[in-house]
Amino acid sequence: MKRTILLIVGYLFFSPLSVAKAQSILDHYIQEGLENNLILKDKNIELQRALLTLKDAKSYFLPSLDFGASYTLAAGGRTIDFPIGDLLNPVYSTLNQLTGTTAFPKLENVSEQFLPDNFYDARFRASMPILNTDLIYQRQIREKQVLLSEFELKVYQANLVQDIKVAYFNFCAAHTAIEVIKSSQGLVEQNLRDNQSLLKNGKGLPSSVLRAESEVENINALLIEAESRKRNAANYVNFLLNKPVEAEVIFEDQHADFSKLSELMEENDLRGRSEFLQIQTATSIQETAIRASKNYWIPKVNTFADFGSQSFNWAFDQQSRYAIWGLNLSMPIFQGGRNRNQINRNELGLMSFQNQKALLEGKLSLDLQLTKNEVRSNQASVRSADKKLDSSAAYFRLIERGFKEGTNSLIEFIDARSQLTQASLQKNISSYNLLKSLAMLERQLTSETY
Repeated sequence: MKRTILLIVGYLFFSPLSVAKAQSILDHYIQEGLENNLILKDKNIELQRALLTLKDAKSYFLPSLDFGASYTLAAGGRTIDFPIGDLLNPVYSTLNQLTGTTAFPKLENVSEQFLPDNFYDARFRASMPILNTDLIYQRQIREKQVLLSEFELKVYQANLVQDIKVAYFNFCAAHTAIEVIKSSQGLVEQNLRDNQSLLKNGKGLPSSVLRAESEVENINALLIEAESRKRNAANYVNFLLNKPVEAEVIFEDQHADFSKLSELMEENDLRGRSEFLQIQTATSIQETAIRASKNYWIPKVNTFADFGSQSFNWAFDQQSRYAIWGLNLSMPIFQGGRNRNQINRNELGLMSFQNQKALLEGKLSLDLQLTKNEVRSNQASVRSADKKLDSSAAYFRLIERGFKEGTNSLIEFIDARSQLTQASLQKNISSYNLLKSLAMLERQLTSETY
């Protein structure tokens, strides 16, 4: 029984609060979560889409080449008359009389319709912008939107790392609690057997047996509750890793890195947070949109060249082929105040982002202070739990020796055993609460992922 007590105390003291070494199992789970989490995959898809949109914006600065063709059949419509017969036939008749020949035939009047019939036009058009400020600003906006997607991805990665750590710490806390309860279970079961033996030999009391049985049931209830918490925590870990919820989660002792904890408690710089960089980038995008809307008056100039062929009856020869080069210029003169309205909308959007930035700065600062306060509280709880476990273990050893010698009652023995179990469980809870608050503090001050 003394060996069991030493195992409980030693397990609680030297497991979760030792100087940190490589947390290989947790690191593996974090890496697995970053690779397999479905929401993170969706965020990566959004980033790839933003990169493709940026490529589109850059492509508008390059020349483009298009092919176009048309073919028309027409009947009716307006016509133009050429009275060539009325004009030349008298002359031709006179010439035939003078020459005594028929070399000059009679001509008919001509009527041509305006709509082209059996006519084709096929061409290659090369075009390229020369001056277009909209394209310049759109490229700048797309570049910043890629950064926005990257920061959004980093925000979720950091949150996912924190969630995996907290979920795994909950699993380890439940696993450790089960070990503690099982160790105490051996004590109460041995106590029940001792009292049953005393009663059988006529030296014990039925009430002592009933009390021992009650303690056994109490321990069993605690064990069932701890096992349920362990299953729930394991299921949530698997959910974050995108694994079957019933997959095995491996337990590994977790250790608080007190040197890192001290460094983090002294840190207050939040400018590296992805959320802060994200709102800064969104503000910069809105500022670019304002500059773009204010330059609406700058004309847009582009050049083009056509190389093609057009003719009737599908003729393709030297006469049908053509080449055209030209310039296009457009400049707004009056558009009903739409340009001014767009400027005002963008300026209102900038004001909104500036308010969100100020709100975010206050929220991040508040969250950091609350997390540090929680860390300090958990550190105090761990120190208190350490002292309580020391005293509970020493008290139990004294009562156990007195109980065997007959100087202490069963009630005192059960009470001492209960205090030891509760102190052990409280030490376990306090230790892992400190680890969880450390994970939250790391999230507050860093945006790095594995």
